[in-house]
Parts: sequence; C-alpha cells; structure tokens
Amino acid sequence: MPAPILALADAAPHLPPRGSLLGLDLGTKTIGVATSDADRRLATGVETVMRKTFTEDAKRLLGLAAERRCVGFVLGLPLNMDGSEGPRAQSVRAFARNFSRLTDLPIALWDERLSTAAVERELIAADVSRKKRAAVIDQHAAIFILQGALDRLAHIATSEGPG
Repeated sequence: MPAPILALADAAPHLPPRGSLLGLDLGTKTIGVATSDADRRLATGVETVMRKTFTEDAKRLLGLAAERRCVGFVLGLPLNMDGSEGPRAQSVRAFARNFSRLTDLPIALWDERLSTAAVERELIAADVSRKKRAAVIDQHAAIFILQGALDRLAHIATSEGPG
C-alpha cells in the first residue's frame, strides 16, 4: 500500500510522537535535503542531490532516510502566490505519488512559497558569493521548508494539548 500523501496538518496524526523527518526541496536539477532532530525542533542541512533518474534519486533519498531513522518526509510544495498550483507544484505531486509507492512512511506537503527567495536574501545578507550561494541554496531551501513545517507541527501539538 502506498504511503499517505497529505497536507502537513493532515499528516501530523500519521507521524509517531518522536522521530526525525526528512525535508526535500525538489528542483529540476537538484534536490535539497534537510533533516530534523528526533524531537523535531531543529532542521539541519544534509546534502544537495544532483538529479539523475527518478529511480536513482528515490534510492538516494530512501537511503538518507534510513541512515537517519526518519519517520516521514516533508516535501516543499511550490504554490503560486494566489495559492493555485502551477507546473512545478504538479511536478512535486507527481514525484510524491511515485515516491509513495516505494515507502510506507507518510509524505507531508508543505507550502514553500518564497522559500528560495527568502534563503537567497539571507545568504546575500551574510555576504555569501554568488558561486557559493548556487552550491548551497537548495539545501538551505530544504532547511527553510523543514523548519517551517517543524514549527507548524509544534503549534499543532500544543494547540491540541494532551488527551
């Protein structure tokens, strides 16, 4: 049975209380990868995967998830500013559908509007050269996406409270 693919808030009940998540920023040429600590407080960069074929990309991502004992995935969903879905969002959904056939871990989709632009601004403010920015932007975007999702999950957990 394929893994569930849900909006982050809907995925929350499918996640165990503890365990790290793998955050993905799916680009056309690269995939930025970030992970969280087991308590899901902090996102950190893992690597930037150069895209090859879906099969090779999925194998690498599943390997990274297994190494880190991840309990779920967070994929950045690049919505348009008006909330509609364009070709990039459809591409992420297609990746998620295919990926879900290879894992039983839940896949959460998180609105990543402006994540790359925000990260680019941060890197420019930190005086990172254009060449160095190009090398790390996808990984930093994955961190930005995953941290936003972690913050939202923490808010969901505290607003529901115990029992």
